[in-house]
Amino acid sequence: MMNRRLPAVSLASAALLSLLAGCAPQPEIAPTSTPTPTAAADPSPSPEPVATEPTEEPAPEDPTCETLLAPSTLAMFDEHGWTYREQEFRFGEDVVDGGFQCVWGDYSVASDHVQVFGWAPLDASASVAAQQKLLSQGWLRADQDGHTYITEDPSFAFAVDEDGYGMTYEFGDGWATLADTRQGLVLIQLP
Repeated sequence: MMNRRLPAVSLASAALLSLLAGCAPQPEIAPTSTPTPTAAADPSPSPEPVATEPTEEPAPEDPTCETLLAPSTLAMFDEHGWTYREQEFRFGEDVVDGGFQCVWGDYSVASDHVQVFGWAPLDASASVAAQQKLLSQGWLRADQDGHTYITEDPSFAFAVDEDGYGMTYEFGDGWATLADTRQGLVLIQLP
């Protein structure tokens, strides 16, 4: 990657050298002959130098139902004829602006066999408030490997994973995710 200031520094250096050369005494040289034009082709104009600016990484886009899960998981859902319905991301009755949850299932038949995955942007104060609210409603906190999980009490859970966790929120730096089980959270990929 080229530094933007390099062409400017080069031009400034050349101008300074030119100026200094003009100040130095020049020996007088008498021309030996009159210069004659050469038959060289008309020089084409030099292309304008293009300053290359450092490229910034594009800001990661917020996830969607199509990007929240790994392509292999989406392919598996597709293989089983599953589609999703997008809903608002919520902590109880509180809706989180900019968040969503995807309820995946086979909507061609009546069934309660679905999987839920969600994501929401969440600043630090909103994260603390959401965690406190869930805990005050009987949800349980689990801190593991630098992650904070708030999970519903397994005795009230509709379904639990093999570790006994039902609906679970994971809180990260600037975001929260949701899955119908804590093991389901591993299927979520964040940008």
